[in-house]
Amino acid sequence: MDRRAATSVIFAGFFFLGMVFILWGILLPDLAKSLAMSEVISGAFFTLISVGMILGAIIGGKYAQKFDFMSLFAVLLLCVMGLLIAISFVQHWIWLLIGALVLGIFSSSLFTIGHTVIARLHAERRSAMMGFMDFMFSLGTLAAPFYVSGLYLIEHDWRWPLRVLALGLLALAVYTWRVAHQGKKLITPDEATKNRKSLAYGDIIRRPVFIFLALAAFGYGMVEFGNANWFVSYAQNGLGLSGEQSRLVFAFFTAGMVVSRLIFALLLRWLSSHRLMLILATIMVVGSFVVKLTVDPVVMSWGNFMLGLGLGGIFPLMLSAAMDVDSDKGPIISGLCVIGSSIGVQVASFGTGLWAHFAPLTTAFWMIPIGGAWLWVMIWAYSRFVKQHIASQNN
Repeated sequence: MDRRAATSVIFAGFFFLGMVFILWGILLPDLAKSLAMSEVISGAFFTLISVGMILGAIIGGKYAQKFDFMSLFAVLLLCVMGLLIAISFVQHWIWLLIGALVLGIFSSSLFTIGHTVIARLHAERRSAMMGFMDFMFSLGTLAAPFYVSGLYLIEHDWRWPLRVLALGLLALAVYTWRVAHQGKKLITPDEATKNRKSLAYGDIIRRPVFIFLALAAFGYGMVEFGNANWFVSYAQNGLGLSGEQSRLVFAFFTAGMVVSRLIFALLLRWLSSHRLMLILATIMVVGSFVVKLTVDPVVMSWGNFMLGLGLGGIFPLMLSAAMDVDSDKGPIISGLCVIGSSIGVQVASFGTGLWAHFAPLTTAFWMIPIGGAWLWVMIWAYSRFVKQHIASQNN
C-alpha cells in the first residue's frame, strides 16, 4: 500500500469525524426539543460520548496495533455509519445516550489509528502532517454548520443530516477496505512481528512530561468541545440570537481552527514548538474571555475566531512533540491525549449542563474561559518539559 493512498484515507476519515463530532452541538436545540431532553440530559449525552472516548482510547491504545491499521479503520468507519443510521431513528433520549457511549468508543479508536499511522508514515515531517490531519478534522467542523443549514432548507429535521453523512462514511469505508488490501502492508513482516503486541500506559504516565501532556489535553477538551457542544445553545437560548445567526457566529470558531492548523507548521520555521504552543495558548485564552464577555454578534464572532485560531494548532503541536520524545509509544501517547481530552469534555459538557440546571446558561457558559485559563497554565508547564527535551537532544 503506498503512503499517499493511506494518508488520503486518514485525512478523509478525519474530515468526516470532524463533521460527526460537531453535529451534536449544532443539532442540540432540535434534538432537545424533539426528544424532550433537559439541560442535564443534554450534558449527559456529551458526557457519555467522552466516556466512550476514554474506553476506546484504552482499548485502541493497547490493542490497535495487533491488527492491520487500515482494515481496522475501514471496519470502524462502517460501525460509525451504522450507528448514525440507528440514532437517526430513535424516538426516546435513552437510546440516544446509549448511542453516544458506543459512538465515543468507535471514534476514539479511529483517532488512535489515524494519529499512529500518520506519525509513522511521515516521521520526517511529523508536526506538519499531523497538523494537516487535524486541519482536515477542523475543515469537517467548519463544513458542518453550512451542511446542516443547507439540508434544513430542504427538510428541517435533525435526523437527515445524520443519514446523509452516513452515506459518505459508507463510501469512505469501502474505499479504505480496498486500499488496505491492495499492495503491501504499511509495515514489513519483520516490523509486524516486532510491533504487534499490546502496550502499557504505565510505561509513560510515570514521566512528568506525559503527565502534563494529559493535563493539557484535559484543558483542550474542555475548551474545544465545551464551546462546540454548547455555544449554539448559549447564543440561541441564552442571548436570544436566531438559530441561523448562532450557527454563523459559531462558524468563526471552526474557521479559526482551520486557519490555525493550516498555517502553524509554517510558523515552525521561525518559532520553536514550545514557544509557538505558548503563543497559541495566549491567543486562545484571550478569545475565550472575549466570547463570554460580549453580547455583540460581530465582536463575539471575532472572539470565536481568536479562540479557534489559538486552539487549533495546540493539539497537533502537543501530540507531535510527545511522539518526538518517545515515538515507539505512539498508540499509547495518542490514547493518553484522547483520555485527557475526553475527561475535559465530560467536565465541560456535563458540568455546563448541570450548572445550567441551577443557573442561567449565560452563567454556566463561564466553564469555557475557566477551561481556557487551565489550558494556558498546563501548556506553559508542558512547554517547559518540551524545551528541556530539545535542549538535551542538542547537547
